[in-house]
Amino acid sequence: MAARWIASSLLSRSRSASSRALADSLFRKDGSASGVFRRFSISAAIEEPISPPVQVKYSQLLIDGKFVDAASGKTFPTLDPRSGEVIAQVSEGDAEDVNRAVTAARKAFDEGPWPRMTAYERSRILNRFADLIEKHNDEIAALETWDNGKPFEQAAQIEIPMLARLMRYYAGWADKIHGLVVPADGPHHVQVLHEPIGVAGQIIPWNFPLLMYAWKVGPALACGNTIVLKTAEQTPLSALYVSKLFLEAGLPEGVLNVISGFGPTAGAALASHMDVDKLAFTGSTSTGKIVLELAARSNLKPVTLELGGKSPMIIMDDADIDQAVELAHFALFFNQGQCCCAGSRTFVHERVYDEFIEKAKARALKRVVGDPFRKGVEQGPQIDEEQFSKILHYIKSGVEDGATLVTGGTRAGTKGYYIEPTIFADVQDGMKIAQEEIFGPVQSILKFKDLNEVIQRSNKTRYGLAAGVFTNNLHTANTLMRALRVGSVWINCFDVFDAAIPFGGYKMSGQGREKGIDSLKNYLQIKAVVTPLNNPAWL
Repeated sequence: MAARWIASSLLSRSRSASSRALADSLFRKDGSASGVFRRFSISAAIEEPISPPVQVKYSQLLIDGKFVDAASGKTFPTLDPRSGEVIAQVSEGDAEDVNRAVTAARKAFDEGPWPRMTAYERSRILNRFADLIEKHNDEIAALETWDNGKPFEQAAQIEIPMLARLMRYYAGWADKIHGLVVPADGPHHVQVLHEPIGVAGQIIPWNFPLLMYAWKVGPALACGNTIVLKTAEQTPLSALYVSKLFLEAGLPEGVLNVISGFGPTAGAALASHMDVDKLAFTGSTSTGKIVLELAARSNLKPVTLELGGKSPMIIMDDADIDQAVELAHFALFFNQGQCCCAGSRTFVHERVYDEFIEKAKARALKRVVGDPFRKGVEQGPQIDEEQFSKILHYIKSGVEDGATLVTGGTRAGTKGYYIEPTIFADVQDGMKIAQEEIFGPVQSILKFKDLNEVIQRSNKTRYGLAAGVFTNNLHTANTLMRALRVGSVWINCFDVFDAAIPFGGYKMSGQGREKGIDSLKNYLQIKAVVTPLNNPAWL
């Protein structure tokens, strides 16, 4: 995902197309922030939240095409991360509600029209949904910003358009999924059928609620499946809103069911449900292990996991330092640093290390932190108090372990969950901030001497989600792209997430791939059908 909006690549940032245009729009030529912002913005911009231009319309569970209360009658508050105040009370689903949703999804799959209608008609419904997303773009973006804290401009100009783009991509695939006729060694006609897998359970995270919704819902529906989706308890609102639009687009009742609730109750019930045929989860590696175990202990349902990361961002000594600083800044600080693939280990060649540190500090000091509804803000609050405290704990550990705190290191303002853009220099591989996923605006900068060293150190992690490389040398780029044990390598760019590009990790960053043609395989069963041939004209 990116901060520069380019029609040909909604989510991209490249060396040749740096962020200067965006920076010029935010800052004066003297380097000060435009409008009222100075340094990490000012506390007034943080302490006086802007009234969101949207109202909460849906806060119940969506089961069998209807919004209903939880069976228990319980609700839980979803909070505004700008202030910690309650936005709305949301129905709290648990095991009984998951069972109701799975029952509805099973009936819709076994008896309903969705898997039986033509693939072309399914594609038309997906495209109509994309039309409605575009029609309600700003309202959806405002709801996402209010519940999540991400900048409204990011949501409205990047993420919601990408939601529509992803749905159109999968609409295009719906009528192009087909099997094969394969030759046999004897007189037999052999067909290989690709069938919808059935009821898909899906659990999405809070950092990119609607993009993760699209990554999972899109391919599952294109293949003809039905769905029970559990939202993150921190961000339940936007998925409920857009799922109502799916019904307006013509999606049959029971095909898409949405449960709001907590992981140990609703999430565990979905992962262990005996009538769920497939499970997809995006979140932390520790939770992913639990999900995988629950799936195995129940009915051995196949599981797709997109988990944590500690991605290296490698700056070679031939790099244009100004461009490298901007790219590395974006790779880490985008979305408040709450990205699974954030470039959270910035490896810089020793020849340019000191220059990089000074310029990285200057860029961080210019970063605009404030109310995400305010025009020009680059960084909003962290998602909640738990994540806010966790990040501050990691910052404290960095200081205690001996890293040099270059800038930042504390909360911004006195209200809400804002943290100053933080940079550590002199970071060593054994430090906690270099090993564990912080998921916040904390850049750790490490020094290296040569190519072999940085390859070895980059791969010395339990994660393998992504990596960034910044170099002008084609041979260096080719060496690194093959040597790095990760699922995505961005060379002179970062966070390019086109719909057709597969995404997933090596090692403990997950299993399986999302987006692209590979994501369809997650939601299809393969069946071989063999019939004898009598006196065949050919084999």
